[in-house]
Amino acid sequence: MDRETLIYSDESLLNSPITLTNCDREPIHIPGSVQPYGFLLCLQPETRRIVHASENTRQLIGLDAEALIGAGLDKVLSAATIAEIEALLPSLTEATKLLGARLDAVAEQPFYKIILHRYDQLIWLEFEPVANTEVSVLDLPSLNLTLTQLLSAPSVREFCQVAVDQVRDITGFDRVLMYRFAADASGEVVAEAKQDELEPFMGLHYPATDIPQQARAMYLKNWLRFIPDASYQPAKLVPVLHPQASRPPDMTYAVLRSVSPIHLEYLRNMGVAATMTISVIQDGVLWGLITCHHLTPRLVSYELRELCLFIGKTFSALLTTKQQQEDAAYQLHIRQTQAQIFDLVRHHSNFVEGLYQRMPTIRDAFDCGGAAICFDGDIITLGNTPTEAQILELTEWLRANAPQDVFYTDSYVRHNPEQGMAIRGTASGLIAIALAEDALDYIIWFRPEQIQTVTWAGQSQKAEIMQDGQLRLSPRQSFEAWAQTVMNTSAPWLPMEIEAAKEIRLHLSDVRLKIFNELQARATSLSRLNSELERSNDELDSFAYVASHDLKEPLRGIHNYSLFLLEDYADKLDTEGAGRLQTLVRLSQRMESLIESLLQLARVGRQEIVVEETNVQALVEEVIDLLHPRFEQTQTRVSILDELPTLRCSPIRIREVFNNLLTNAMRYSDDTEKVIRVGLAPADTRGPRGTGHPHDFYVFYVQDNGIGIDPKHHESIFRIFKRLHAQEKYGGGTGAGLAIARKMVGKHDGELWVESALGQGATFYFSLSKHL
Repeated sequence: MDRETLIYSDESLLNSPITLTNCDREPIHIPGSVQPYGFLLCLQPETRRIVHASENTRQLIGLDAEALIGAGLDKVLSAATIAEIEALLPSLTEATKLLGARLDAVAEQPFYKIILHRYDQLIWLEFEPVANTEVSVLDLPSLNLTLTQLLSAPSVREFCQVAVDQVRDITGFDRVLMYRFAADASGEVVAEAKQDELEPFMGLHYPATDIPQQARAMYLKNWLRFIPDASYQPAKLVPVLHPQASRPPDMTYAVLRSVSPIHLEYLRNMGVAATMTISVIQDGVLWGLITCHHLTPRLVSYELRELCLFIGKTFSALLTTKQQQEDAAYQLHIRQTQAQIFDLVRHHSNFVEGLYQRMPTIRDAFDCGGAAICFDGDIITLGNTPTEAQILELTEWLRANAPQDVFYTDSYVRHNPEQGMAIRGTASGLIAIALAEDALDYIIWFRPEQIQTVTWAGQSQKAEIMQDGQLRLSPRQSFEAWAQTVMNTSAPWLPMEIEAAKEIRLHLSDVRLKIFNELQARATSLSRLNSELERSNDELDSFAYVASHDLKEPLRGIHNYSLFLLEDYADKLDTEGAGRLQTLVRLSQRMESLIESLLQLARVGRQEIVVEETNVQALVEEVIDLLHPRFEQTQTRVSILDELPTLRCSPIRIREVFNNLLTNAMRYSDDTEKVIRVGLAPADTRGPRGTGHPHDFYVFYVQDNGIGIDPKHHESIFRIFKRLHAQEKYGGGTGAGLAIARKMVGKHDGELWVESALGQGATFYFSLSKHL
């Protein structure tokens, strides 16, 4: 008895009823009976005497089994046939040999095929009835065509389809299936050839328990099993027990071996009356089965069965090559897609856009339901994915629980049950590659729950069959059982897909490193430019000092001498000469003001501010008091509408800002009664650069009812020496005040801007940081 059978079967179940609860331990290799379409004789090798006969010899050849025990083969065969058998015995093993013969010693002398093999210390002779002794003619052209089609099939699926088509053509069975085992020993129908009116089984899955381990062990040894009539009544062996053992003889290699009653029940529930199964074995492992079904009893000749077995063994021999070709094609597809994606990434200024804006996208890198790009706070989804909120939750889980660069699973539920159940429809399985440490930057590929990817062909059928109050086997019920085992699980990720994800991560890391190096080079260049700018600013400061010190003296001299000339020689000059001297005085005064403004602007930009706690309410009131005489003179009314806060700032600079804005509000107005309002802006007020959030900034405003400013000038008024009116209008001025005020506000991390329209007054806003 072989080791595998010892492992998987339980001989204590001999003579016990076989049920759904113990069929996985049924000793199917020693049933002690045969299928009655033929009969069996076993010989003792040394004596050549019959030691076992099936009890159906009476029905088939008119001889009682008991009468044959102890007799020789001359009870049924002629001396010539016995001599042929004797010639075969020295080379006989468990591999069967065939001999066609007439049973000359039996009444009516019928023709039988004798199938011989040696096993379990016995010589086995199995007799199958035929019309004559002629062996079926082998159709070599047809066989050559079959081999050509098998060799040229471009994929494993099409390879399987060719095999089932050919087996059905040879045997005429109503249905032929290719049943493929998965890594967990469950199975799937991957190819089918059938009559048109039959319900398709293509795509159905079955749990591993549908084919018990002892049956799988048997399939590895005996490549072909045949049941011409599933409704048969077994013919027992006489005697049942082996001559040298307390058990029936081991029928592992017997063609007539009786099969499990549970399997026969399964066939009857399917409406199958005859069946044949051929093993597909790859590298010593059971890869799958070619299974044939017929709706009525069907006896297929031994020769045709051997031809189908030849196809099955040829299929098995070519299978590894086909899988390698398919894997190589998929690997090539992955490589080519990767190369295209990398090229798109390289030609985009923003590498992330290269992952999704053009085909192929990152989703096409390998087979998946969808993908997500999570980078720099953005989430881009492609295909069928969880929601953005669910993806964000997933990235947070990954950062906390998956520190590795590449994380993959075919059952996220096992790692994170609560969220895994919520997203299993689109993301039972996932591969995630981290783009940065301690960040939520990932690329994630998703696969849906496996059961949701299965499409049933044909109309649905009730999965459960009740009989005598008990649940019985059926194909659809088996599918339901399989579905329970794969809940919350996706199709597994292939090693080449995981490697592809690693390569994508490495490539994107290289791209990001290149970008980082480029940024560093730019930073170095900017640093050099900043140094040059600082030197230029120092030179500008020197120039400003010269302008304020050295140029002021001659200008003051020109101014003073012009006044002296006017005082001393006014009576000696005509009107034109006196006017020119007055113009010289006025121009020298303006030149001095411009130089002073330029100096002040340069100093504001270069000098760091000194901040201190400042009561802005008191500061504004001081400015208003200082300007009060001018406000009275110009009939200007100033109101502070809000209680202004205390904050850290440079009081000198902010005093100058308010002074400039209040002076401008008073100056640029044609109204008899001028109104100025000072206060805090609403919480939703934002500057052009986005400053103003109440958490980080105070925003003040100065509002007037003056002449207003055309929107096209809203930015230009902040340029130095930019005036919108003639020098003599609205009190003159150099046009530097707003430029200086903006620089002062900028030193407080804020910004200064205006909202206005012609004739509708102006509101100047400025923001000051709360974090100085």
